[in-house]
Amino acid sequence: MNDMNAADRAARLRDEAVDTLVAGGTVTTKEVESALRKVPRHLFAREAPLEDVYDAYRAVVTKTDEYGVAQSSVSAPQVQAMMLEQAGIAPGARVLEIGSGGYNAALVAELVGEAGEVTTVDIDPDVTARARRLLDEAGYSRVRVVTSDAEEGVPQHARYDAIVVTAGAWDIPCAWVRDLAPHGRLVVPLRMRGLTRSISFNRHGDHLASTSALVCGFVPMRGAGAHRETLLLVNGTDEIGLRFDDGMPIQPQELDNAVRTPRAEVWSGVTLGRQEPFDTLQLYLATVLGGFCIMAVDPTLDSGVVAPTNKRYSLAAVAGDTFAYVTTRRTDDESSVEFGVHALGPHRQQLAEEIAAHLRRWNETVRGGSGPTIGVYPAGTPTDQLPGERVIDKRHSRITLSWPSPGETS
Repeated sequence: MNDMNAADRAARLRDEAVDTLVAGGTVTTKEVESALRKVPRHLFAREAPLEDVYDAYRAVVTKTDEYGVAQSSVSAPQVQAMMLEQAGIAPGARVLEIGSGGYNAALVAELVGEAGEVTTVDIDPDVTARARRLLDEAGYSRVRVVTSDAEEGVPQHARYDAIVVTAGAWDIPCAWVRDLAPHGRLVVPLRMRGLTRSISFNRHGDHLASTSALVCGFVPMRGAGAHRETLLLVNGTDEIGLRFDDGMPIQPQELDNAVRTPRAEVWSGVTLGRQEPFDTLQLYLATVLGGFCIMAVDPTLDSGVVAPTNKRYSLAAVAGDTFAYVTTRRTDDESSVEFGVHALGPHRQQLAEEIAAHLRRWNETVRGGSGPTIGVYPAGTPTDQLPGERVIDKRHSRITLSWPSPGETS
């Protein structure tokens, strides 16, 4: 295929991908749509065939470590479009992108125009060298590329009207808030209790308040901002693992005998349609359950002690010597599923009923709403000065989650 035919094919596939995102409601503004149609994504993702590059829901991995784990990627068009819509970038804006790849910075350059400024930063010199080369080749030499650990921000080009983070973050460094202009916007894939959401925050003095929170997944942050989950292997085997995002709330030996008890089973009466989203349920349980965690079962070692719907990812919680997880079963007409709870340990019935009660409360007071307002306050802020039902303490910040009252939206 000659270059002209390849260029035409790329343009056609690009338009088809954007049409999909517009039809699906991800792209809602003409500005983001125009940028997506103009920037040649395939020039920044040459590792993949055109069909994969322009798959609206597929990311392209551009660098892996020695174990094959992704270290850098060009995110899926759907995710990039979603975050740019959250960012609300205007012509003439000064924007910082944290996590480089080149393509997203080019999209931002289209949004800010000639009067704006775009800086993209990454800790990996291989990534920034690649981004610099590809941006130049694609005609975006005006984008500034910086090699640095973004934990301290990029203050030499601040203040920024918007900061868009394209790596999974566990915390919000003080420098990111400092470098935002008054009333500036930060969009970041923030991990809270093991759940990642792309959150758009507006700055209000020394703290941030969310305007939206959408499900996403990202390659995790490296450098000073890296954070590892804590893994508890139940009964000391690799079969059942519980992952805690903020440290283990119990001593591992407390669960040693849990799997030796019969399994309690409680059904909530709360049903869910097959295509119905339930991301607010995930955040709600993470808010109200003190020992919230994520359970995974190794399918090669599965003995049937636990029977989750999703063996690789189940919402779970521990309470002392007992643990439980959320599961589902099909309704009689198979049009939906019902949420239930399985629990093991000496206090299994009590914990299962407690979580089932939370499922019902979510159904009655939260379901169908827009989710919580999420706030970011400096570490050390007194608890009595914080709003919300849950405070999640990080190294640099205190994250708050405030759920709207029934009938309200956040």
